[in-house]
Amino acid sequence: MNQHILNSFQRLKLYCESEHFKGWDPYDGLNSRVFQALPQLKNSAFCREVVIQGFKRCPINLRKIALVPKGYNPKGLALFLSGYCNLFHITENNENLIFSKEDCIAKIDFLAQLLINLISKGYSGACWGYNFDWQSKAFFLPKWTPTVVATSFVVDALLNAYSITGNKQYYIIATSSADFILNDLNRINKENGYMFSYSPLDYRAVYNATLLGSKTLAQIYSYTKENRLKEAARISVQCACDTQNPDGSFPHSDQVGNTWRDNFHTGFKLESLKMYQDLCDDYSFNSNLEMGYHYWLENFFDKDKGMALYYDRNKQPSLVDLHCVAQSMATLFKLGKMGEEKELANKLIKWAIDNMQSKKGYFCFQKKGLLKSRIEYMRWPNAWMFYGMSYWLNYNYK
Repeated sequence: MNQHILNSFQRLKLYCESEHFKGWDPYDGLNSRVFQALPQLKNSAFCREVVIQGFKRCPINLRKIALVPKGYNPKGLALFLSGYCNLFHITENNENLIFSKEDCIAKIDFLAQLLINLISKGYSGACWGYNFDWQSKAFFLPKWTPTVVATSFVVDALLNAYSITGNKQYYIIATSSADFILNDLNRINKENGYMFSYSPLDYRAVYNATLLGSKTLAQIYSYTKENRLKEAARISVQCACDTQNPDGSFPHSDQVGNTWRDNFHTGFKLESLKMYQDLCDDYSFNSNLEMGYHYWLENFFDKDKGMALYYDRNKQPSLVDLHCVAQSMATLFKLGKMGEEKELANKLIKWAIDNMQSKKGYFCFQKKGLLKSRIEYMRWPNAWMFYGMSYWLNYNYK
């Protein structure tokens, strides 16, 4: 089993490195030079949403025809950076693996510098967005608009890189992101405090995004010991936990409530709660974490087949997305549950390898029933699988 997974990871690693971590994304349709040359279309919210969803759902890759360039996605780069940090820790106790300490350090510095070059300008602290315009039903985010989600993953990666390299630049930039979260994000007032908006341009209370902001403040607090960070983290955690359902599940946002819940966003919430507790030494939300973990484990997996389901099992149980597999590895690892659920973790990765990995080494995006998206995307799912598998390797080889 271990050699099968190790060989798979090596093929994925070689593929991503051969592409220099640059690629297409399921949501990058608005980067089409053809679309951008048509002002009547690109200025229409309806047309923007149609193009994004059309590119994402089409089984044929339209990007070459529509002149969509491959690009660097900051969140994807952060996932790779965290992955190489995990690999570095493995090399300290293993001499004969497929990667070396020197290789990991070189990739860590390369990816960290790319992320520093991609900081969104004009905000109170370092922050990051996506390399494409993004239109949802609720709002429009122009390219490079920073979000708390992308920023949280970059901060996590840069702090990991700092702990390995001692490069003070990584620390200074990562810790400055607290000012972005506290000063630039909008606050959605609640009965017991406030939540953070997804970006500086919206006022949506998205619960996983708020908790990722809480986690990031807690991480920075663990370095700087600024009480204002710990207090803001606690207030936002309290407001998110206030929304938890009696069965342990969490709504997605104020706007959609309980109309749907998915696997990986639930994983974000659980991971964020755990890290807040441990870093701020505040375990008053432990019952929320335990209830949420139990719901996640019992409702988002087909344990017999080894499949990580996108939605909880009563909604579209045939939809599988490898983002869910990857985040499951990170969630189990960070919650200290990888040992208890080792059989499930092994099954999830083996299913992904056997059913979703191509001969070239990259992983396919999604599978719904018999239909499989085979387009080569870099961030989603390949940066995610690199990240998730690195946690599996960290547990099994460190």
